[in-house]
Amino acid sequence: MRVFITGATGFIGSAVVRELVGAGHKVLGLCRSQQKAAALAALGAEVHPGSLEDLDSLRAGVSRADGVIHLAFNHDFTKFAANCEDDRRVIQALGGALAGSDRLLIVTSGTGIANSVPGQPAKEDNPVLGSGRIPRAASEEAAASAAKEGARVAVVRLPQVHDTSRQGLVSPAIGMFLEKGACAYIGDGLNRWPAAHVLDVARLYRLALEKAEAGARYHAVAEEGVPMRTIAETLGRRLNLPVLSIDPAGAQTHFGWLALFAGHDMPASSEQTRRRLGWEPSGPGLLADLERLDLR
Repeated sequence: MRVFITGATGFIGSAVVRELVGAGHKVLGLCRSQQKAAALAALGAEVHPGSLEDLDSLRAGVSRADGVIHLAFNHDFTKFAANCEDDRRVIQALGGALAGSDRLLIVTSGTGIANSVPGQPAKEDNPVLGSGRIPRAASEEAAASAAKEGARVAVVRLPQVHDTSRQGLVSPAIGMFLEKGACAYIGDGLNRWPAAHVLDVARLYRLALEKAEAGARYHAVAEEGVPMRTIAETLGRRLNLPVLSIDPAGAQTHFGWLALFAGHDMPASSEQTRRRLGWEPSGPGLLADLERLDLR
């Protein structure tokens, strides 16, 4: 199968490229940088010049593919809501190019939009919180709209994806901890973040592509929830920094944009995903990777 991938040069995207190429698929990777194009080609992918802003380049990539995985996202969280609306437009363009065909579009989202039952792990079939409450839901709203227009769409929801070099939202938190000279959590720090190793996530994308189940929602979750306090304590030991609790009233001042996530309890289940795809994550856990974190 020839697969068009946006975000093919990114942290998760490059792992997905390696997984697909290793399984015998052909990959067409969107790329706007000559330097990154060389690295993408070295992975065994064909480079497709273009960008998320150039919707015609996206449509051209779709025209050459048997399936599409949309992974690209602007991770400048200082303008998170605007980036989510940009993602809506990209998904609309991809879905429009696929409408009426049997080719699958896999859209990427986050598990947090399914945390509609307070205190309970988000499940794949939970009611979804809308973009008015969680901006990232714009991606799934666009996916639903594309499906209504005749595209075959599935969704992969991501937790904190990690290895020993990157750890989702934990990575910017580390930068913030180093800047402020302390590793912090909000309140009692018992709020939980789900997690999965990047290689397990890459395998899930391949299985979702090969299963080609339109309308499916998959959770790439290996660990239902790692407490934020435990994350901070682990990093405190590794970074040789004190660990402290921040009063919720001061969270915005201390964490800035990260306060949007730092105090939220966001556990997530992958029980349905494992059953439907036969996916069994085997990589190290988030804390294990933090213990081996590359501090150079």
